[in-house]
Amino acid sequence: MREVRQQYANTSGTTGRPKGVYYSHRSVYLHAWGGVANLGIRAEDCVMQIVPMFHANGWGGHIGGTMVGAKLVFPGFFTLQNADLLVNLIVEEGVTVTMAAPVILIPMLEYLRKLEPRPDLKGLRIGSGASEPPVAMMKGFAEFGVEIVHAYGATETSPLVTMNFVKPELDLSEEEYWELKRCQGLPVLGTEVKIVDAEGNELPWDGKSMGELLIKGLWVTREYYNDERTRDSFTDGWWKSGDVAVITPEGYVKIVDRVKDVIKSGGEWISSVDLENYLMAHPAVYEACVVAAEHPKWQERPVAIVVLKPDYRGKIASANLKEFLGQRFSKWQLPDDIIFVDEIPKTSVGKFDKKLLRERYRKYLMEKVNKN
Repeated sequence: MREVRQQYANTSGTTGRPKGVYYSHRSVYLHAWGGVANLGIRAEDCVMQIVPMFHANGWGGHIGGTMVGAKLVFPGFFTLQNADLLVNLIVEEGVTVTMAAPVILIPMLEYLRKLEPRPDLKGLRIGSGASEPPVAMMKGFAEFGVEIVHAYGATETSPLVTMNFVKPELDLSEEEYWELKRCQGLPVLGTEVKIVDAEGNELPWDGKSMGELLIKGLWVTREYYNDERTRDSFTDGWWKSGDVAVITPEGYVKIVDRVKDVIKSGGEWISSVDLENYLMAHPAVYEACVVAAEHPKWQERPVAIVVLKPDYRGKIASANLKEFLGQRFSKWQLPDDIIFVDEIPKTSVGKFDKKLLRERYRKYLMEKVNKN
């Protein structure tokens, strides 16, 4: 009788009680090969493991690096406040491949900009996931010769589902190029994706139709460990991601928002992700998070929570940022208020803690109306 080996991972519980996720040795092996193939990791590379290894197997980077015999660098304990440790290791060890969330990459970029002499990091590929990488951040790293490769996935998918590589046959302007880089990317070999409406009907890949993203593949889990939520989360071999997405005719997946995070205002949907990304393109903004607040007339309205860079604190008003957003968004899509804070709370894996922020600011606009 063949022995079946399995291991488990836990989701971070960002939107509720954590779930146990089944991995098999086969799925971990195949997933690692997928990462190696898509990031082009070879024996000549130096791979640094920034992603905590308790988070979806550390995204598999250390496993893929071991497979091909690449040099591995483990930075040990670090925090957002000592991102200089990571940058110094990249320079000293000649790191050519690493992976991290934007919340880690942003302070790394700020430290890089202060270094003299300016390091040349040409050839460094950084897989960026967990949240959409701001265009301003990707452009900033490009000045040092670094390519940010946007990737998408979840604990349930081991996590790799898509990676964003620009197809060589696409004729794009510079603005179109960077706009495309915001997409989560193309499904990697070994995974399949589709989007469906509320009734489960498959939607076209036209770049406009929004629906829930469903995923299946060689390393996508089929169930949760002893959890009744399996029944609602899986259908005919597909995992329901809970992400609202569009898929372009070229096959690029673009996450619009989480089903639970999309802002439903007067019957229209507003993407918190798009507002956050454009806010972080402002030179004064360090971090930005947008959540829904209850509204007496429109059901929900967006509220932005913003951390300014130290040099701009006290010099930028919410009106300045609303004017900036008005260059890209319609008036009805703009946040009703922009709240400046010293720090945005984060989860254990570095994501903005939207669950906490939604609860904290849920009654914010209602209370403001009552005061007036």
